[in-house]
Amino acid sequence: MSESRPAEGPPTSSQDVAHNARVWNHWLGGKDNYPIDRKVGDHVTDMFPSIGEVARADRVFLGRAVRFLAGEVGVDQFLDIGTGLPTADNTHEVAQRVNPAARIVYVDNDPLVLAHARALLTSTPEGATDYIDADAHHPDTILRAAAATLDFERPVAVMLLGSLNFILDTDEAVDIVRKLMAAVPSGSHLVVTHPTTELGGEGNVEAMRFWNENAKPPITARSRAEFERFFEGLELLEPGIVSCARWRAASPTDELPPVVPQFGAVARKP
Repeated sequence: MSESRPAEGPPTSSQDVAHNARVWNHWLGGKDNYPIDRKVGDHVTDMFPSIGEVARADRVFLGRAVRFLAGEVGVDQFLDIGTGLPTADNTHEVAQRVNPAARIVYVDNDPLVLAHARALLTSTPEGATDYIDADAHHPDTILRAAAATLDFERPVAVMLLGSLNFILDTDEAVDIVRKLMAAVPSGSHLVVTHPTTELGGEGNVEAMRFWNENAKPPITARSRAEFERFFEGLELLEPGIVSCARWRAASPTDELPPVVPQFGAVARKP
């Protein structure tokens, strides 16, 4: 991503409204964003200064979770929904470093993400990487398309990092997760991160209100109790539901990183 140029070409209207994938890219120090994304992103940072730490912690969590699943657990199939703009250490890069035969399907519905995905989300010769242009609100569409690359008779890691927060109705979000996990066999895993106003995130309330008035798609935070609902019927792995910054972040003798107001958890389907 360090060699990527600022986004060019989409209609002017795309550049007039900030979009999550591009603002997130800005918070991560990327260049694939427009002035409006940087303006809104910087204003959110002024209101909630730790948002950049949240973005970075979420990305580091992705790496830890994928390395754990591809290595210790032996999962070699990943369905990454709401992937966002490609950056360093994408899911397929982390997984295929551990197992070159790993197969990864990315899902997003942002045209800019699609353009970059086609160029950057390549694969090892032994494995496979595909991209689906689809919305997380339509899990059946995602599953049908993903079946061209993934074998749903074998375990799959379903990854929803920072994406369920764009499904505003909690019952609908829980139903989407249930449909996705119903389609994968025993031994599959669910990986989720989600913003919260708990864990020191109370200051994010006004920032989220500003976001919903000035950017898209709208976002919502969830409580621990609401977050727990995504894992009903699944076996939460240690250390359970924690700040994503601290999920298997250090050995007992190491200093743990600061807590960020973003839940993270990994669970296994029995």
